[in-house]
Amino acid sequence: QVQLVESGGGLVQAGGSLRLSCSASGRTFSAYTMNWFRQAPGKEREFVAGITWIGGSTRYADSVKDRFTISRDNVKNTLYLQMNSLKPEDTAVYYCAAQLTGTLSFPYWGQGTQVTVSS
Repeated sequence: QVQLVESGGGLVQAGGSLRLSCSASGRTFSAYTMNWFRQAPGKEREFVAGITWIGGSTRYADSVKDRFTISRDNVKNTLYLQMNSLKPEDTAVYYCAAQLTGTLSFPYWGQGTQVTVSS
């Protein structure tokens, strides 16, 4: 059974930092791109950042570029999102998602972790 379990969310003041983790289990992810998405209240889910499991190629949404860093530990099967210089508009539920690389298929999602940034 494939599981993606996020952790690390919480309440932080604007300008602060948080690191999210996503522990992946149940299969090998070498053919997958691991992503972070977020969904704020009343808004659609949006892409935040992605990284290929093999090679580590990264991609970011313009809104988080130069503030957020995505990384993965292939030994621990864990995905990370280091978030710096947080803004109130970063407040959302953050989801980890595994995408079959080169496709629009996202077969695996985590349950989400809440990030709240106070002004």
